Amino acid sequence: MVNIKPLKISDLTARIPVIQGGMGVGVSLSSLAGTVAAEGGIGVISTAQIGYREPDFDTDPIGANLRAIGIEIEKARKIAKGGILGVNIMVATRKYEEYVKAAVAAGIDLIISGAGLPMDLPKIVGAAKTKLAPIVSSVKSAQVIMRYWWKKYSRLPDAVVIEGPLAGGHLGFHKEQLDDIEGLHYDEEVKAIIAQVNETAAEHDTKIPVIMAGGVYTREDMEHYVEMGANGVQMATRFVTTYECDADEAYKQSYIDARKEDIVIVQSPVGMPGRAILNPFMKKAKEGQIPHGKCHLCISTCKPDQTPYCITDALINAVKGKVDEALLFCGANAYRATKLEHVKDIMDEFRPAQAGVC
Repeated sequence: MVNIKPLKISDLTARIPVIQGGMGVGVSLSSLAGTVAAEGGIGVISTAQIGYREPDFDTDPIGANLRAIGIEIEKARKIAKGGILGVNIMVATRKYEEYVKAAVAAGIDLIISGAGLPMDLPKIVGAAKTKLAPIVSSVKSAQVIMRYWWKKYSRLPDAVVIEGPLAGGHLGFHKEQLDDIEGLHYDEEVKAIIAQVNETAAEHDTKIPVIMAGGVYTREDMEHYVEMGANGVQMATRFVTTYECDADEAYKQSYIDARKEDIVIVQSPVGMPGRAILNPFMKKAKEGQIPHGKCHLCISTCKPDQTPYCITDALINAVKGKVDEALLFCGANAYRATKLEHVKDIMDEFRPAQAGVC
């Protein structure tokens, strides 16, 4: 029997070693994150266009988002019952520094950051108690971040999240790699990253937990990675089809209805490959540009005059349940969803066995 232990990130301890992955736009907000935290995991709010429901979002998206960060964290705290809350902030976000500062000001426990290397995250956070967890997909990126952080800021990550090729949304891999995932032999890369993180931690007489993300759906998946040396897992897709998820019911149903062959790799308008459900919108996007309005200032790599469609509009349609007019990001295992379930039932599945119980 694999020995599953609580997840310790510096002075924070999650009773269940599960981080709920951040999902924008609006899929993981206060309801989902707060409930996961209350059940003993780490609940994560995505800051990606988090203010889409604010009345001034169309005229001042950055201002609306920064305001909503504080609002959602406060709402999640009331649900979390003292549990651990984090935010996921993409490095590629326009005004990234302001988003980080807004989360820190709201007292967030943990910042998880990927979609680019968060090289200056320690500088932005400063002396705040907020824990920092960069997302990496290779040994090289882990090495670069840890060396730079230590040399420049005398700080190491409080945790490292490895995001593999089976994850949902934007992916840190080239399309050619995603076309032959088996050929990546990614478990070997995971072992190498864990070894590198452990080695760096030992050099500085500390511990840096490693969390595996991407394709984790069951306790068996978690046990597989714990046996390889991971300290916990991050799951997103599994939590979409929960009653507590912040997305519209039609979005959740799209996962339940999806077949394995419906889950495809798409080219995002912001220049990164991603994984999504093939639907009428994606078929239309392949045929040519879909007209869009004013830029919502989301990702720095987006070129509004060249983009085939507005990713913000497409993701807002998704979370609002307009699924035939939406980009439906998902993980590789979305087709495994067959029904809605409660967060508590998922967390019970991943709960460490009590002492003396196999």
